[in-house]
Amino acid sequence: MTDEARAVAGSLEPEPALARTDLLAEPVVVALRALPEDVAATCLVAAIDPDLADTAAFCEAYGSPLDASANCVVVAGSRSGERRYAGCVVLATTRADVNGAVRRRLDVRKASFAPMDETVALTGMAYGGITPFGLPAGWPLLVDPAVLAAPAVIVGSGIRGSKLLVPGEVLGAVPGAEGLDGLGR
Repeated sequence: MTDEARAVAGSLEPEPALARTDLLAEPVVVALRALPEDVAATCLVAAIDPDLADTAAFCEAYGSPLDASANCVVVAGSRSGERRYAGCVVLATTRADVNGAVRRRLDVRKASFAPMDETVALTGMAYGGITPFGLPAGWPLLVDPAVLAAPAVIVGSGIRGSKLLVPGEVLGAVPGAEGLDGLGR
């Protein structure tokens, strides 16, 4: 683990993610296994208290810096009766520009956060554990350039009982990923 990753981990004790698939949602396991082996090897996972999965509580409890946490949210919009989705990843110190950058990228009149029950049903992940790894095929994964440039970030694991620690650039290797300037505000 790099010094940067160690600092981001706080008091967590991360292990190779694919060695601890019990700490990952099934779609996340499939997505990590599909990455090139050397890239997947840089993805670490650590168990956490599920009651502390929300970003602010997690950072406070585990000593992980807020500016090294990246949130993944699902945004939806419609155009001509077609529902369009995207995963959006921004640093926890910013907010996703849903009705600007994301709306334009999805080419919809109005975009908003997808409802919790819809997000959970479509992703196979737990609310509060949504992650860029394993989102449905065909969805764009919009990533703020600040996340891609980060030496290490904490993201969800698909469940509330763990977190992934990954180099920011790994998120650019996820199928459908694209950097989107202006995503994080």
